[in-house]
Amino acid sequence: MVEGLKEALSRRRRKTLDNEGFSKAAVLIPIFKKDGEYHIVFTKRTDKVQHHKGQVSFPGGAYEAGNGDLLTTALRECEEEIGLKPSDVIILGALDDVKTLSSRYIITPFVALIPYPYEFKANTHEVAKVFAVPLSELLDERNFKGDRWVYDGEEIWGATAAILKQLLELLGEGEWVRKKN
Repeated sequence: MVEGLKEALSRRRRKTLDNEGFSKAAVLIPIFKKDGEYHIVFTKRTDKVQHHKGQVSFPGGAYEAGNGDLLTTALRECEEEIGLKPSDVIILGALDDVKTLSSRYIITPFVALIPYPYEFKANTHEVAKVFAVPLSELLDERNFKGDRWVYDGEEIWGATAAILKQLLELLGEGEWVRKKN
């Protein structure tokens, strides 16, 4: 799957969005293999953060001028939020930009392979918990409710769901997601 995903990401023309008064942000979609199955890492935000309180998201955040580029932003934020070191990340490619209307961000998502097991260290101001969802559960239609995924009591919706939908479609395994939206 990893080589196919990397190839698919490199072959496609990524859609970028203009700033239009929106701030730039970047997230990392960490993927690891455990017991022969791929898992995707998510975070649940605390109620202490400014935007998207209590929501499930990918680790990442706002671009800062000193970052250089959006990939550096995603890696920096990922390390700050969950303790994932950039040296432990293999970038596979980037998905299309996604807008958040409520907080006015344009998010650039980067797909990455990480080692397993990994000892995450959540920044307790920003991250209430770090958890992983098996890819098979995300591909199971029973866990998709309209415009969101529900897994183990957590709801994946909004921009995070839009990014996840792109990933599943790119894998060619999210055909039913396209049909339902």
